Amino acid sequence: MTRGVLRVYLGSAPGVGKTVAMLSEAQRRIERGTDVVIGVCESHGRAYTASMMADIEALPLRVVTHRGSALTELDVPAAIQRRPEVVLVDELAHTNAPGSPHEKRWQDVEELLDAGIDVISTVNIQHLESLNDVVESITGVRQLETVPDEFVRAADQVELVDMSPEALRRRLAHGNVYAAEKVDAALANYFRVGNLSALRELSLLWVADRVEEGLTRYRADQGITESWPTRERVVVALTGGPEGRTLLRRGAQIASRGSGGELIAVHVTRSDGLVAAEINEMEALRRLTGELGGTFQTIKGDDTAQAILAFARGVNARQVVLGASRRKRWQELFSPGVGQRVVEESGDVDVQLVTHDWTRSVRAPLRIGPELGHARSSVGWAMALLGTPLLTWLLTLTDEWHDLPLEVLLFLVLTVGTALVGGLWPALAAAAVSSLLINWFFTPPVSTLKISDPQNLVALIVFLGVAVAVSSVVHLSERRAAAARAAQREAAALASSAESLLGEEDQLRALLVQAVEFFGLESAAVLSRASVRQEWAVVGATDGFDIEKVRRASVQASIDDENSLVLIGGVLSGDDRRLVSAFTTRAEAILHRAVLVREAARAKSLAKDNRARTALLAAVSHDLRTPLASIKAAASSLRASDVSFSEADRDDLLETIEESSDTLTGLVANLLDMSRLQSGAVAPRLEALHVAEVLSDVTQLLTTSGRLRSTAAADTPLIEADRGLLERVLVNVIENAHRHSSGEVVVTAAAMAERIQLRVVDRGPGVPRDAKESIFAPFQRLGDAPQGNGLGLGLAVARGLMEAMNGTITAEDTPGGGLTIVIELPRLEPARNVAARKTWS
Repeated sequence: MTRGVLRVYLGSAPGVGKTVAMLSEAQRRIERGTDVVIGVCESHGRAYTASMMADIEALPLRVVTHRGSALTELDVPAAIQRRPEVVLVDELAHTNAPGSPHEKRWQDVEELLDAGIDVISTVNIQHLESLNDVVESITGVRQLETVPDEFVRAADQVELVDMSPEALRRRLAHGNVYAAEKVDAALANYFRVGNLSALRELSLLWVADRVEEGLTRYRADQGITESWPTRERVVVALTGGPEGRTLLRRGAQIASRGSGGELIAVHVTRSDGLVAAEINEMEALRRLTGELGGTFQTIKGDDTAQAILAFARGVNARQVVLGASRRKRWQELFSPGVGQRVVEESGDVDVQLVTHDWTRSVRAPLRIGPELGHARSSVGWAMALLGTPLLTWLLTLTDEWHDLPLEVLLFLVLTVGTALVGGLWPALAAAAVSSLLINWFFTPPVSTLKISDPQNLVALIVFLGVAVAVSSVVHLSERRAAAARAAQREAAALASSAESLLGEEDQLRALLVQAVEFFGLESAAVLSRASVRQEWAVVGATDGFDIEKVRRASVQASIDDENSLVLIGGVLSGDDRRLVSAFTTRAEAILHRAVLVREAARAKSLAKDNRARTALLAAVSHDLRTPLASIKAAASSLRASDVSFSEADRDDLLETIEESSDTLTGLVANLLDMSRLQSGAVAPRLEALHVAEVLSDVTQLLTTSGRLRSTAAADTPLIEADRGLLERVLVNVIENAHRHSSGEVVVTAAAMAERIQLRVVDRGPGVPRDAKESIFAPFQRLGDAPQGNGLGLGLAVARGLMEAMNGTITAEDTPGGGLTIVIELPRLEPARNVAARKTWS
């Protein structure tokens, strides 16, 4: 039986219209004569959705009784018995009622597909299993109903149903998604612009990845190896040389010319794992790739040119960027360079050779020096120059016991032994000397360099060829083994360094201790100075470090323009000096991270101090004016001699003076706390507060409390804030709302993931989008119009006080017109919340 076809409408958020899209597709198929039925679909009270469902046959739902309630679910057996061509199944991530054959609805769909029935279904992006944690971090809501990504990815068709955040919010405000009583809560929580924008981006990226997977799968199934220019992918091949930075910047320029360009840097290493590039240089290239917005990958391959082209075709890249050859022209006569081979074998892949400052600047490597160390090389040369005469002397003393074949084999054994001990060049010298001695002493006619028997000539030539070949192989094997040991030691050092530094509080000192232990030295330090004329300053050091010994340091390696790594005690080998770069790279990363941490802390401190200072100055000029004016007016009236007040009037004026003095006393106390907060002497008095009680106190403080309506659920989690500061914030915000709105002001409280959100909603003229941030600046009012007696400092005071309590305050539009001020404060930790609620009760 042929498996059914699955089509999924993927919604970027609830309410974007995925169910309508599914029903529209069903109606189109019905018009073409397709047998389509509704398996399960909910209108959620939306008239338009219900009208579209009315024209399509619906299968009866299966009723499941759970805890006395009758629940309806998709009846899979009935659908299979009916055997329509297409079944509509809404809400793919739905969890079935207990007692159902399957736990999840997507499993019901799987059974329908296995029965050969096509299915059209819907799901929102937040219900995909792989995105569950991401969606929770964005929206603060964890989705309990999820569907495996593999099931949706396996669908034959996935179509994205999308809508801009502003359009979706308008749809909600008009009541086209939820009932009217749920609109405000939805807009205030899940359907905020930021949430919808993030969900929309997740949807687009997920669908784009699936399209890319489909294209890759199609090209593989069809055996297509040439590149398809669907996206401008640029592969930059790096050798680890200094020209890499030039190549990366040129590749980034090419990738940025088109929409959606992608930069991929690739470094080819040998399949045996031996790396010739410098560690610090490769790390610098990796960082630069990230800064340019690209990705860095390392691949293995003994044939570099073939590996680069295979990788480029594998990622469907259109262009490959390489550096112009660093080799001399005469070298290319013997073997073509990587760039030339890539150009010759590129086919449909465009190749760009970029010139740089190091083009044709490298000399041919001529390795004559000791590869295996001076001691072994010396022994090898001794065997070649002294061993061969000694062997000749022994053979001449016993010439009646052997003939030419055995003599040749003995000299061959000596040559191979020389290669094993001393390497290539001593072995070649031994082979040359041995061939001459064999010819002179043992090949007839002896004591001459002539050879009378052709077989002896062939034997001598074969000896020389075998000796050279074996010596070369032994030499190369020993070099590779030495490189492998160095690479293993280097990898072990890096792995140990990375692992041990993770849990260290002082990572720089831990790194220096590792360097001392690894190289077997006395001490190490990181020193800093801006110029050579200045004295060294110790940034970090191991125990026993003496700055007076810096001049006699074994290693002084530069970390950056000002810092250097200094190692004292002993002399390092060449391989060890190469490993020093790994430690300098680590040290640079640690120092850079420390600088960033300090700058971030300093910026945060300065911003907080600035906010507090602004709030302090604003409160002095704004909040103290009203009580002072009341005291001044009442006192002046009592002192007036031309007016006679009754006893009741005098009592009212005295009461005004007393109330204003109390208010002034409270404001001065708050201002003193703010001044101490700004100087760092004290912190806000954070305590567990119930939102409802704070709102009740604020209502009593306001003279316009008759136009204020506040709602806070009894089970709203407690907040952690300073009561006096929070009251000042709410009073300022609510008074500002009343000043710009003649209607009722509504204050609501709602619990988020880790915070409590207070929303002060008015129905006034609102604020333009580009002015929402500027209204929190000091001395700013809507349009700078002279409205009222205020100085435009109320919201500036509120923001400064909120940041002092680790809270935030922002502005957004009220659906239907007006301005909503959003205040967010940390909610009390769950354990403390329970304990605090017991004390409240």
